[in-house]
Order: sequence, then structure tokens, then C-alpha cells
Amino acid sequence: MNPEQVKPESIAAQALGWIDDKTRAITPPIHVSTTYLRDTDNQYRSGRVYARADNPAFDQAEAVIARLEHGAQAALFASGMAAATAVFQSLAPGDHVLAPKVMYWSLRNWLMNFATAWGLNVELIDMTDPLAVQAAIRPGKTRLVWVETPANPLWSITDIAATAAICRGAGARVAVDSTVATPVLTQPLLLGADIVMHAATKYLNGHSDLIAGVLVTRADDESWRRIKTIRAQLGATLGSFEAWLLLRGMRTLFLRVRAASSSAQRVADHFARHALVREVLYPGLAQAQGHAIAARQMHGGFGGMLSVCVRGGEAAAIATAANVALWKRATSLGGTESLLEHRASVEGAGTPAAPDLLRLSLGIEDCDDLIADLDQALHQALR
Repeated sequence: MNPEQVKPESIAAQALGWIDDKTRAITPPIHVSTTYLRDTDNQYRSGRVYARADNPAFDQAEAVIARLEHGAQAALFASGMAAATAVFQSLAPGDHVLAPKVMYWSLRNWLMNFATAWGLNVELIDMTDPLAVQAAIRPGKTRLVWVETPANPLWSITDIAATAAICRGAGARVAVDSTVATPVLTQPLLLGADIVMHAATKYLNGHSDLIAGVLVTRADDESWRRIKTIRAQLGATLGSFEAWLLLRGMRTLFLRVRAASSSAQRVADHFARHALVREVLYPGLAQAQGHAIAARQMHGGFGGMLSVCVRGGEAAAIATAANVALWKRATSLGGTESLLEHRASVEGAGTPAAPDLLRLSLGIEDCDDLIADLDQALHQALR
């Protein structure tokens, strides 16, 4: 069978079909060495010098992710934040950067504090509006446009292809945080993006037992080489065991993401009609902002994340969270267990999350059980 015809589900499940030449093992070993032998003539023909940049434990996971995203190369990082910030650190002080007003809160805080103090000119805009992107971009000066779609915690949608077309004409690169969409549902590089970022802690691993990040590039160019140099020089690299866990988790990626997306759609449909719910934010709802764009660039579902705004305000939302039995009151997302949190409490002042908003991450439990548990929690909170 032609390897190019193998479907992504098979690529993930078999980790590209790797087999150890010597032992015939179908699961890769865990490489723990930090250093590698130099040849007698002073060369490194193995291509490996030191594990911070050359760890063979990264090879298979990076190859799988690059293939799923249709990229030239991938690079693992110690966390999603390490991966994301490396993209910005590859720029020069004074460079103009556009980022969305609604985005992952920790990265937004880093941009508005550390990145600006370092000298980047960061401007936050409504990234869901192509006209706003067109108005804000500065041809020849804007070096990077950062997109997150669906965007945490409102799950707003940005048109990747339209944004990439605007940026191409202005000489700016586009990086997309596709953590929530995953390569199961969206491949941003095929839509014109230059870089894709995943907080691999979330869906790529899927088991809430490691912290990791990854970048995938469309081209092995100078910008990409700067990013990889930053990873090595700052030491933002993953451990060998964590890389092995990540590869293991990705073998079930398609099953988990599709199950979570199906459950999220059912939960969104149910609570959008619920008397104790003010609003449900989910791109799979026909009335949602960006639904038509999401339907065009997301294939097979709309992701496993949604937010529910509870009638009765902040106190009612917190009380609802306190009364769940099956849902876990915890931050993060993308694991096998369903999580629920009062997002404004996490983000603090300036958050775009309404005080009555609960952020939900769907796992792979029985969906009827999840609906029944949240339903009883709402009734207990608002009785």
C-alpha cells in the first residue's frame, strides 16, 4: 500500500507503523541518554550531540504530528507555553505582532507583560473579523499574526484562510494555536498558516498525565531554524518519558477527539434549550458566532470544549460547579475525564469570561450521565 494513501487515523494509531529493526518491537524504546559518542575522526555522523536538541525520544512523536498536520517538521517543547513563547522569541525587539483579544489567558498575560517589556509591539484585536485584521496589519512591519481558533474560553472562530491571505499580502507570518481543534478536525497549514501550535498536554496526550507542547512548520526555513535554536538554548525541551507518553496518547487521538466532539454537541444542544441556562457558547450551534466558518474549516465535529452561562449569575455558576458528582472541578482540558470550572475565577481581572460562565471539557464518559449530572447540579444550585 502506498504510504501516502494511508489515512490519518491509521497514521496515529500505528505511530507511522514504526518497527524496531533489531528487536521487531512495535512500541519505541525510551531513550534516556543525555549525550552521544563522537566518532574517532571528531565527527558526529549520528547527527546527535546532546539530548537537549538531539534526543531520539522525540523523533517518532514529532514525525507523527508533522504528518498529521501536513508539515515539514515538528518540534516538541516542555509545555504549550514554551512552544508558543518560542515563536514570539524568534522575533526581534520592535517587531509588530497581532494577537486576539480572546485567547488562552496565560499566553495573553505573557504577551502583555514579558513580551512587551522585551520590546515586541503587541496589539490585541478582534481576530474573528477579517476587516479588523486588514485594518491593524502594517505591511512590512507586522511580522507575526497569532490566531487561536476555537478561542478559549468563548470558543469564537477565526477564518484561518482569510487571515492567512491578508497576512501573505503584507509579509506577515501566521501562527495558529489549534489545541482545541486538533489535527483531527482542522489542519491550519493546509489553510495557509505558517506555524501550528498545540498544547500537547491537552488532546494530543489526552490522559492528563504530562505537560508538553509542540510546533509544526509548513517550511524548514530560517524562521523555523531560529525557533529550534531557541528551544535548545533556553532548554525548553521535553523529557524522554514524557515524549514516550505523548506518542502513546496520540495512538487514540482520533477516537477520543471524535467521542468528545460528539458529546460536546449533544451537551450544547441540550443545555441551549435549558430553562436554567442563559447561553451556551459552542461553534457547533447554528446560532453561534462563526458557525459557518467553523463548518468550513473543521471537519468531523466542532471540538470537545464549550461554555455554559448559568442563570442567576456568578453565585449560581459556582454553586452549580460545587454540586456536580461526575464532572471533575479542575482546570485544563482534553483528557478522558470531563472537567468543569468557573473560568473567571481562574483568569481574574480583565477576563472575557462572564461571571456566570462555566467552561466545560468533554471527556469520553457516557454522555447521558454527563447531561444528567450537570442538570441535577443546576437544579440544586437554583432551587
